[in-house]
Amino acid sequence: MTARSEVDLGAVRRNVARLGAAAPAATLCAVVKADGYGHGAAEVAAAAIEGGAGWLAVATPAEATMLADSGIDRSTPVLLLSEPDPDALRAAWPGRPAGLRPTVATPEGVATLGGLVTARDRVPVHLLLDTGMHRMGAEPSDGPALADQVAATPGLVLEGVWTHFAVADDPEDDFTAVQIARFDDGVAGIAAAGHNGLLHHLCNSAGVLTHPEAHRDLVRVGIAVYGVLPSPDLAGRVELEPALRLCANVTALRTVAAAESVSYGRRFFADRPTRVATIDIGYADGVRRSSPAAGVEVLVRGKRAPMLGVVTMDQTMIGVDDEVALGDEVVLIGAQGNDAIPVEEIAGRLGTIGYEVLTDLGARIIRSVRD
Repeated sequence: MTARSEVDLGAVRRNVARLGAAAPAATLCAVVKADGYGHGAAEVAAAAIEGGAGWLAVATPAEATMLADSGIDRSTPVLLLSEPDPDALRAAWPGRPAGLRPTVATPEGVATLGGLVTARDRVPVHLLLDTGMHRMGAEPSDGPALADQVAATPGLVLEGVWTHFAVADDPEDDFTAVQIARFDDGVAGIAAAGHNGLLHHLCNSAGVLTHPEAHRDLVRVGIAVYGVLPSPDLAGRVELEPALRLCANVTALRTVAAAESVSYGRRFFADRPTRVATIDIGYADGVRRSSPAAGVEVLVRGKRAPMLGVVTMDQTMIGVDDEVALGDEVVLIGAQGNDAIPVEEIAGRLGTIGYEVLTDLGARIIRSVRD
């Protein structure tokens, strides 16, 4: 056996359906960038559509082309979540899906797209406004001029205007209300310039759960599709099912005497004779080297077991009892027996977020899917 992930597509479908019910007036856009947050973009995209998603979203033109090549209906709307690198866009343009919706945020970005289309085309584009994330996007006051530029470019059609929330995962932070107001001001300026009937979208997963007034025409849901909450503060707001289980196996067993150390750097010393199991997963597979020191645990034979020492590139050592045997399944994420280790628990111990835990999963992990 080897390190593997098991992806439950039924859980994806049900999560999408529940998120759709939380924003019934909006079309749901499932974000499948970064290989579907480590779950498999093509498989998750298909399941999300079956669960009720009308749109998909990715980060790069290459990801959009991959979806098209995987068998997803090429007419399905696929939103690019930032203005693309010009060279990357040109390289992917011939194989793009018909449903591609590029994002623009600068005059140069509009001009790049204009150089790729013909006057016969009608490529829908979305204008990204920066309302406070300060990562990508145009100043809201620049929105009307960019909208005019899109409208004046043969082959391009302005379809939507959007922004991205910075702190919607914190229900007590009033900055999201500030962003909504800035967006509405920007949209009003664009409408005053004669651009009406556009799709408006602001909400990420957290925004769907915390700001129903911002649902508008489209909501973009990412981490929640995979059954992970954007923040522990949002517990109980929607029922989600984790869609991924990460497993390894016991490949070696030994008893270490008291005062002996385990792993590189001799950071763990046994205080008594200790049974140590080696499992076939390491930091090259996405298990943080610092996980043992952070108190991250695993499940084996339905019981929690501590990681020992430091994680190595290909293996991790854990402390086990005498009943554990060679070949036993070890669960790092997900359920085994009557216990479970959720992504949120690991993220909390490591001082990070669930997004990072999932997207850290390495290419060596063998993925299987089930309905």
